[in-house]
Amino acid sequence: MEPARILLISLSNIGDAIMTTPVLQALHAEFPEAQIDIVADRRSSEIFLHCPYRGRIFNKDKQKFLRGLPALLIEPRSTRYNLIVDLRTELIAYLLRADKRLCRWHRKPYGTHSVERHMGVIRAVHGPRPIPPCIMWPGEADRNFANRILQKYRDNNLLGIGPGANWPGKIWPQQNYLKLIERLRHKFEAVVLLGDAKDRKISQIIAEKSILPCVDLCGKTTLLQAAAVLQETSLFIGNDSGLGHMASSVNTATITLFGVGQPERYRPWGDRSKWLTGVDQKIENISVDNVVSCLD
Repeated sequence: MEPARILLISLSNIGDAIMTTPVLQALHAEFPEAQIDIVADRRSSEIFLHCPYRGRIFNKDKQKFLRGLPALLIEPRSTRYNLIVDLRTELIAYLLRADKRLCRWHRKPYGTHSVERHMGVIRAVHGPRPIPPCIMWPGEADRNFANRILQKYRDNNLLGIGPGANWPGKIWPQQNYLKLIERLRHKFEAVVLLGDAKDRKISQIIAEKSILPCVDLCGKTTLLQAAAVLQETSLFIGNDSGLGHMASSVNTATITLFGVGQPERYRPWGDRSKWLTGVDQKIENISVDNVVSCLD
């Protein structure tokens, strides 16, 4: 019997949550009539807001008692799910009522990338079919926001840049971004800077010194607004952060710069994604020439 109610337990960080969307799409393709509820972190749940086939969203708040687990379980426990897919390995699936559970320790990965590992959890359901792309669903209001913000540059080639990251060792020097913009000044008409509020110090310096006009949106967008903006850019270049995954999820070409990290597992998923790793896992060892050569 086809499951009528499915619960997908997603991940917390923005990039990680985006890399679970192929599982969400594969479940919908296999069970198109099912309502798929989603467990997500409060900061990443916006990703799923406009998904046309999702049911309820349950937020897991790690700042609450026992990392928010008791509060999370109250509402989902009222439902008996036909299938629970748990990508967290936090035993949530076994604290809720379900006919069947698919969890990470039973997975059979399709490969080394995180998307391939997540899809391995539902390999018994998905089988040998191609893995779906990552996806985000900006709403009409988000697209209107992007159109309004970028109105001056409509129909131009826009370069998206994500100059920040969650750790200094992941941040390519700001002077390199400025040199890169200068090298690419004949390919693009303007630069769009994206990130959160803590990236504004870097973005303001780049915007002030850039040879190309800049639209500095760091700290000024929601996740879905940023996705809608990225959808309007021709290329996104940035550090290892959620923004690269967001760009790839709206089918924008990406170049991701890695220092520490494992690009074979955590690079943006998709055929339009490229990446570079600095020698000795130092991001500052990636040269501007290295990045420019990726465009050829």
